[in-house]
Amino acid sequence: MRPENDTQISGFILLGFSDTPELQPLVLGIFLFMYGITVFGNLLIILAIISDSHLHTPMYFFISNLSFVDICFTSTTIPKMLLNIQTKSKVITYAGCITQMYFFMLFAVLDDLLLSVMAYDRFVAICHPLHYTVIMNPQLCVWLVLVSVIISGVQSLVHALMVLRLSFCTDLEIPHFFCELNQVVHRACSDTFLNDVVIYFASVMLGGGPLAGILFSYCKIASTIRTISSAQGKYKAFSTCASHLSVVSLFYCTMLGVYLSSAATHNSHSSAAASVMYTVVTPMLNPFIYSLRNKDIKRALRRFFGRKL
Repeated sequence: MRPENDTQISGFILLGFSDTPELQPLVLGIFLFMYGITVFGNLLIILAIISDSHLHTPMYFFISNLSFVDICFTSTTIPKMLLNIQTKSKVITYAGCITQMYFFMLFAVLDDLLLSVMAYDRFVAICHPLHYTVIMNPQLCVWLVLVSVIISGVQSLVHALMVLRLSFCTDLEIPHFFCELNQVVHRACSDTFLNDVVIYFASVMLGGGPLAGILFSYCKIASTIRTISSAQGKYKAFSTCASHLSVVSLFYCTMLGVYLSSAATHNSHSSAAASVMYTVVTPMLNPFIYSLRNKDIKRALRRFFGRKL
């Protein structure tokens, strides 16, 4: 692969985690195991919800969509990394890199937006229980997911098109295990000021916006729970959003941890290792959170397997 001072390069080199050959089988085994658990666990959640008519409600509709997005989110990066380790090749084509980057951003933002939609669903359920079925009707639920998909798709397309206008010279090595937007942009030898502005603006709007919505929803939920007189009523109200709150905390805490550690160390390989938390670990743990903390999901899984787990 010969570097050129042009956008039509043949590809990039993904450096991954380690150059030590002895560690490659271990890395392959660990990530193959985590990917298998992620796909299997989230697929079980989807099948359990589809198979149980009692779970055909807005909350579980959003949970099944989140599980599907988690499978897709992990599948944009891990299979290619496993293939590279297996074939002992670190190359990803230019088109493959842009495609991976597009779908990674799409599913990452969609994950974020779905969590905010789920927070709104819990807000309506707890703060306006008498109007819940009217407000959260099937049409609105579908529209909320559809709008989230459109927003995610548009912002990903904008970023991908802006990368296509960049010129790349000799620095084609990406110190990551996938084509992360910021890493790719800063491999360019042309001016990236506009790209940096758009990345910053999108991060604030599509990262801070949904987070603000989630915080607002839970402030209202906490205020409503405080007005409930009985301890049993308070517990019941809180338990309906405990799983979602756990997933939100895990998602945002891992994301924040990755960027804080990156800013502190300025080490790209450390950043790549830390990003495993939100790209692999969080999607893997989500099914366990929903199944272990949710009696309806556990009951649906027992019915699905036809035996007591």
